Formats: sequence, structure tokens, C-alpha cells
Amino acid sequence: MKNIIITGASRGIGYEMAQLFAKQGHNVLALSRNEQPIVALEDQHIVAFPFDISNPQDLQAMEDYIKTTWGHVDILINNAGKLLNKPFNELTTADFEAVYQVNVFGVAEITRRVLPYMQSGSHVVTISSMGGIQGSMKFPGLAAYSSSKGAVITLSELLAEEYKESGIAFNVLALGAVQTEMLEEAFPGYQAPLSAIEMATYIQEFSLTGNRFYNGKVLEVSSSTP
Repeated sequence: MKNIIITGASRGIGYEMAQLFAKQGHNVLALSRNEQPIVALEDQHIVAFPFDISNPQDLQAMEDYIKTTWGHVDILINNAGKLLNKPFNELTTADFEAVYQVNVFGVAEITRRVLPYMQSGSHVVTISSMGGIQGSMKFPGLAAYSSSKGAVITLSELLAEEYKESGIAFNVLALGAVQTEMLEEAFPGYQAPLSAIEMATYIQEFSLTGNRFYNGKVLEVSSSTP
């Protein structure tokens, strides 16, 4: 039984992952701005409270919960993401900041706060995108999003090096298109080849076992382009 933190857990892949882990008996801290979908599950293995990854008070509440209830964290899944589809000539600095606040700064800060509670054998999994992979096909309108996803790839590689003596693994899964609410909002009508539950099942298994085989790696998880 492991202690697992999942961000972006109110819908899509994060929502499905929380349930998958809980069914196996793991303890899940499911974090998202809207905690109601998770609370409505009434699952004894899942704890949820309102959480804004850019809010220091919410980050402290998470840390307090870890300290007083769990004591340690086995897996952190940085799944929360902000997707913006907007032509580059219309993007503002505020647009970039809003995307990076969630996709980069938020990932860095929650990881920094959770690391003291991790130990040898723990695993940090960050969800990126094929759009953040150098040399992959790029799509108009995703300058802020894809560049932020490239940033967390480099961040994870650096952390794997910095913490290599600790036994804590850092890996990135660069996902292709998955049929989620976020994708529908950014690209209305687009039909992705994979469902949220299919991708959640893959990420869940990787989170539990991938650190035995990988550290500081980026795995491309895509059955199509995009």
C-alpha cells in the first residue's frame, strides 16, 4: 500500500487514476481546484480538498497533511495542466504566465515541497506532452503550452541528476492526444485515439513500476500524431 499524490484529479486522466489506485488499496491525496467530483466518490482510500497549485496556502495545507497523516510519500504524479490554444500574435505575457504558473512553476514548487517526504524507491512522474518534445510535430496556437511542457522535461532531467544519490526517480511521460475535457475545450470536435481511462491505466502502472527501469527519462506515449 503506497501513499500517492495526484494533481489535476477532478476530471480526465487524474480522476480516473485516483480511482484506479484506490481500488488497489493505495492511499490517494487527490488535488484539484474543484474537489467535488472526487469527494462525491466517497472512497475511503481517497482524500481531497480544494487545491490551487499556485497558492502557497494550499501547498502548505498539502504539506501539513503529509506531515500529520502520512509521514512519507511514495509517488507524486504531476498531472495538473493548463492548455491554451491561441495564435502567437495574440498571446500576452499574462497568457504565458498563466500557463507556466501551472505547468512549470506549480510542478516545481509542489515537487520541492514533497521531496523531503520521499525516500529511496519513491517516484516523481511528470505528465508532459508530445508538443514539448524537440523535433516532434508542432501545432499552431500552442506556443505557451508546448514550450511549458518542454520546460518540465528539462526540469525532470535536472532533478534526476541532482537527486541521483537519493534513490528517488524522476521520469516524464510525454502524452499524445487523449480524449479529455481539456482537449475538447482547446480543440472542440477533435477525436483522440485514446480515452482517459486507457491512458490513466498506463500511467498508473508506470508510476508503480517504472522507477525500477527508468530515471531521468522521457517516454513518448502516443499512438498517433498528434
